[in-house]
Amino acid sequence: MSLIFLLTVALPHPEFWGNQEAYTVVLGFTPRLVLASLIAYLIGEFSNAALLSKIKIITGGRWLWTRTIGSTLVGQGIDTLLFISIAFWGMLSPSMLVGMMVAQYLWKVGYEIAATPLTYLLVKWVKNQEGLDTFDYHLRYNPFSLEVEDESV
Repeated sequence: MSLIFLLTVALPHPEFWGNQEAYTVVLGFTPRLVLASLIAYLIGEFSNAALLSKIKIITGGRWLWTRTIGSTLVGQGIDTLLFISIAFWGMLSPSMLVGMMVAQYLWKVGYEIAATPLTYLLVKWVKNQEGLDTFDYHLRYNPFSLEVEDESV
């Protein structure tokens, strides 16, 4: 869709069309938002998942809230920093960027904290349904590798 938007903005428009600048402002910004979203999501969520997994091993599977909130503090911090920086750098003042980062980060972390009781209920239900609790002891935290560590080590 981003490529279509770029093409739409780049193609010539008829003389009577007086809204090309509005199209350029709105549609021309989309590829930058998509790129910012993809980069921030991939790196932030990977960090969140890897940390969640490691904390589970460190805590022996106890204290679910420390895993969910702790990994969110890091993962969403990375996500927010990357998204706002890539999407809006050079368009807004540094103080505006920092304000957006703080507001977005606090919203995400606050939501995670508020959802923690529901997370406890869902995790308990899933564990009861599946009858197991999984730990990622032999997992390599490299997003670019499909290789699994030898479990006999």
